[in-house]
Amino acid sequence: MTGLKQILRNKNYVRLFLATFASQLGGIIGVTAFMFYLLKRFTNQPYYATLAELMYSLPMLVVFLIVGVLADRMDRQKIAVNCDWVSALLSLCLLIFIWVDSIPLIFAFLFIRSAASKFFFPAESALIQGILSKDDYTIAAGLNQMIGSLFMLFGATLGAVVYWHFGITGAILIDAVSFIVSALLIRSCKIQKEVRLPNGAHQFKQLKFKLVMHDFKQGFLYILRNKLLILLVSGFFMFGILNGGFSVLPMFILKYKLAPDNYEQYMVWTNIIFGSGVLLGTLIASLISAKLKLHQMIAAGVLVAGIGICILGFVNHLYVFLIIDFAIALVLPFINIGIGGWLPCIVDPQMMGRVQGLINPLMMLSQSLTLGFIAVSFPSFIPIEVLFLLVGVCTVIVGIYYTIVLPRYADYGTSSKALQESL
Repeated sequence: MTGLKQILRNKNYVRLFLATFASQLGGIIGVTAFMFYLLKRFTNQPYYATLAELMYSLPMLVVFLIVGVLADRMDRQKIAVNCDWVSALLSLCLLIFIWVDSIPLIFAFLFIRSAASKFFFPAESALIQGILSKDDYTIAAGLNQMIGSLFMLFGATLGAVVYWHFGITGAILIDAVSFIVSALLIRSCKIQKEVRLPNGAHQFKQLKFKLVMHDFKQGFLYILRNKLLILLVSGFFMFGILNGGFSVLPMFILKYKLAPDNYEQYMVWTNIIFGSGVLLGTLIASLISAKLKLHQMIAAGVLVAGIGICILGFVNHLYVFLIIDFAIALVLPFINIGIGGWLPCIVDPQMMGRVQGLINPLMMLSQSLTLGFIAVSFPSFIPIEVLFLLVGVCTVIVGIYYTIVLPRYADYGTSSKALQESL
């Protein structure tokens, strides 16, 4: 508890934390409502919902060259603030195109808004790394995981309630307001110049193509020269497959197999149960963390999750599906806390933007490929069971890989003891 109290006394961290909370809450409400909107309007065309998810991941493949470079060369605080302002404006534009019922423009603005938001996370992660001490990184990862579980627990429910009572208009308006609140909170932070500009001040006119490519190459070589970092990063490709599959498959199996007549209500319950599992898993991870190394938490979590996903697709009873889904949720915090607490300890603050700028597109590439594959193949060519199996097998492969290669780096950077002291 001492570590938790200490980190909460850091006003800059609290404001950044609340800013992330606000934007994520609005985002979850907006995304959930928009998925329900598409599935209701295009009941016999599930690929529209898959394409919507694709619009959230695909933009990273367009902007990845400059995302990390900007986070390391420009003012990180201004980047995060401007991302929120632009996202709020684009949300309002999206709402206008929903009113005029222009599907091409709706998807186009989803793509543009997602592209703008991709600049936020590298800048925000680098700011948090700069305002916290090394001992606080795992504590912050645990807090983020707890909040993430609360979003899973209540976010989809709120999204569904907003959609049922206020329609897609109310959900998108809340989405826009959340970005405005986030921008104001980040703008109010008083962060030292060396944290905001670790590589000195630069102007946009200085960021020529040659400099961008030079910095991108530096980030790429930095990862290649750090054996532990490249081992962790190489597994993120498979995590993208997991994220892409799990973003749509639970809703599809409910609508087209387990609960076709009332899938919306059961989707809410699924998210509540999944969020409860993640929240409980976070508490369990904090209690046993002193007995585990970070590599053990990561490898075990990935392996168990993969096995659970393989089984999930072949379940024919709704309640069995919910039980297995809950079990998968229990182990996910072990992965997220392990990686979230390890990465800041092994990455130079001056390189954090570029490292995140390479990790995120790697995940988005595999996530986009997965969503594209689902959009083309389901339900015409591949049944839902096989899709779950493919995602699960990919995850199991990563779990086996991490189990073999990570133990040799068990004491590199940090251990998981800080978690027990923090939660």
